[in-house]
Amino acid sequence: MKKINEKSSAVRFLLGGIGTGNISLDQNARFIDFELWNRPNKGFRSPYTFFAVRAQSADGKVYTKALESRLAPPFGHGHGAPVQDLGGISRFRHSEMSGDYPFAHYVLTDEKMPLEAELEAFTPFIPLNADDSSLPGAVLRYSIKNTSASPLSVSVAGSFCNLSSWDRHSGYGLTVNKYVDKGEYRGIHFLPGDKSEKDLNYFEMALLSTEKQNVSYLEKWAEGAWLDGFQDFWNDFTTDGELSPGRPLKGEGNTLVKNAAPVGSLCVKKEVKPGETARFEFILSWYQPNRIKSWNIETPVSPEHPTIRNYYAKFGPALESAAYLIKNLPRLEAESRKFVKTLNSSTLPGYVIEAVSATITVIRSNTCFRVEDGTFFAWEGCNDTTGSCDGNCTHVWNYTQTMAFLFPELERSMRRTEFLQETEDDGRQYFRSYHYLNDPHHDMPPAADGQLGTIIRLYRDWKLCGDDGFIRELWPRAKLALEYAFTYWDKDGDGLLDGQQHNTYDIEFYGVSSMINSIFFASLRAGEEISLYLGDMASAEKYRAVREKGAKKLDSLTFNGEYYEQNLDDINRYKYQYGKGCLADQLLGQQLAHISGLGYLMDKDHVKSATKSIFTYNFLDDFSDFTNIQRTYALNNDSGLLICTWPRGGRPEIPFVYCDEVWTGIEYQVASHLIYEGFVTEGLKIVEACRDRHDGIERSPWNEVECGHHYARSLASYGVLLALTGFRCDAVNKKLYFKPVINRENFTGFFCCAAGWGFYHQHIEGGKTSGRVETLYGNLDGYEIIAE
Repeated sequence: MKKINEKSSAVRFLLGGIGTGNISLDQNARFIDFELWNRPNKGFRSPYTFFAVRAQSADGKVYTKALESRLAPPFGHGHGAPVQDLGGISRFRHSEMSGDYPFAHYVLTDEKMPLEAELEAFTPFIPLNADDSSLPGAVLRYSIKNTSASPLSVSVAGSFCNLSSWDRHSGYGLTVNKYVDKGEYRGIHFLPGDKSEKDLNYFEMALLSTEKQNVSYLEKWAEGAWLDGFQDFWNDFTTDGELSPGRPLKGEGNTLVKNAAPVGSLCVKKEVKPGETARFEFILSWYQPNRIKSWNIETPVSPEHPTIRNYYAKFGPALESAAYLIKNLPRLEAESRKFVKTLNSSTLPGYVIEAVSATITVIRSNTCFRVEDGTFFAWEGCNDTTGSCDGNCTHVWNYTQTMAFLFPELERSMRRTEFLQETEDDGRQYFRSYHYLNDPHHDMPPAADGQLGTIIRLYRDWKLCGDDGFIRELWPRAKLALEYAFTYWDKDGDGLLDGQQHNTYDIEFYGVSSMINSIFFASLRAGEEISLYLGDMASAEKYRAVREKGAKKLDSLTFNGEYYEQNLDDINRYKYQYGKGCLADQLLGQQLAHISGLGYLMDKDHVKSATKSIFTYNFLDDFSDFTNIQRTYALNNDSGLLICTWPRGGRPEIPFVYCDEVWTGIEYQVASHLIYEGFVTEGLKIVEACRDRHDGIERSPWNEVECGHHYARSLASYGVLLALTGFRCDAVNKKLYFKPVINRENFTGFFCCAAGWGFYHQHIEGGKTSGRVETLYGNLDGYEIIAE
């Protein structure tokens, strides 16, 4: 991961597990974006929440600073830097931040300090272990190195505001801060003063240390008035590096302004010899067990919309989940580091590894949540304070690959929802899932790309896990969804979908589109394979015949010698079409087929030509002279891939919305497809451009946006890894396939399937290819390794 200094401004590094909510760190190592209450909360800084260091040398000189780097301008707030944001506290002059998800690392230096400080922060993340990747908390590990020639007495204190009764509209309610000492840990337990654990909005937190000696605390800062509590804490801490509970405030004065923020502090003190480093480790945990049974979290509790529990509540209240984290930390950390090391050791370009790693945050952001029975749900992304576009949207999650490979059980949960709850008896499938949460369904037409894509993803997920019961349970409803296309979108039975085709651009295509039809062909190919496995030869033959007939007709109607166009008699009859345009998604179905091992769906040479044309016509090296009246994701000197261009003219008067935009999910989709077709350089150029835009200065490396933050489509990034490694899994027949396309002679790459993950090593010498798997997690005994 690239290094980011204190002059950057866009960094947000997420802490927190799957479905738990998050706290983030910015480029200065400050805490921001407290999103712990079943909703996003971008920009929210918890008042008076920070860590500080105090060092005293042998000659009695004292040095104190916040364990953060200097704030960057602008400083235009009408009342100066807000007191609760601690704008006036002395900070380190320099910082350097790097991140290999889930680990964030900061180095803080200052030539006027006799020490160097580091922070490593993480929440365990272990592919194939969804439970241990769903812990509601984080490890905050500060390391202080004595760079002076004399011993230092060093204290590190963390202060957090009790947010257990905080409300976006009314501020703070009644709270209780309690010091706890449980033997294996001690610290401050932040509790509500007026709620029970059964209440919908019950919330608690804890800040803990496992140190057994020289731990001091303030359960709650002195209340007084104005800034009495903050001043008293600072006086106490800087005097001797220890905190003194029960200190009385001295003097009389008015109470014109009262500070209601209920802050507690925990301090650890150590002696550090010259040249040595002391570790100060803190555990942060939280607990919001309940949520409303509705996508809309503002919905009042009722019999139809009762309170249900978050899945992560299984770990218990904040102290219990923290105890689990502390007890299992050696294993959890080791397995998390093993994943990072394995991914980073792959002989792939750094920006590809970064694209895969950085976008994992989507799965652990407020985009996703999981309820008590394990059912997984996801928005498309996050607005600043609400979810963005609810319902496991099939036409957005169509593009995603990361979760299917790293946490296949969660992906299979989505398939069960789509087919067992959201598919009607006539085969129509709702592209937003509302049944489980008792919300009313939308009246939108079915999404052709999303519905047919669920068939392909079902096939992919089955092949990844090899579970016979899974495919037998879901295929009857999935078959209905597939054959719905014959009556709704292909009413003339010619093997091509040409009816009203609602799709991921939030509009409807009419006529013949290769984007929709390539997905149709891939779903037919998947249906054919599933039917053969289940012994339904008649259905398999039917799907094969329709696909072959349709593919030939599609070529004759839409391939223009370079790429696939939309075939429609009057392009301006309907708004939002693309006609002669070069659509980035024109072969989305073929890309999905490659990933799932379904082979070519259409003429191979035409597919290659069209894929190359997308790069030729849609990739811009510089957006300085490009005009876009739609949403802007690339501008100025950025490079990126446009969704649609018209190299042969014929742009409709009103083209489809989003056509001039740049979406990272589509960029990754096209990049991986280019690689599959042999255009490796072109595919990698797109990935590099995408990651260059997310440099920590203009955009956060850990937040790729589209219709909201942490947008799900960016999880298409994992497809680039799959294309470069050529990895496919056939767990049904216990075979793992690899076909690296770079560094083939001496290749090492990360792979993951439902049974395990690790390295694939390949060596070519004298024209002979040898490949082997090094299993680092799980059990891959009995799998045949096939080097292609």
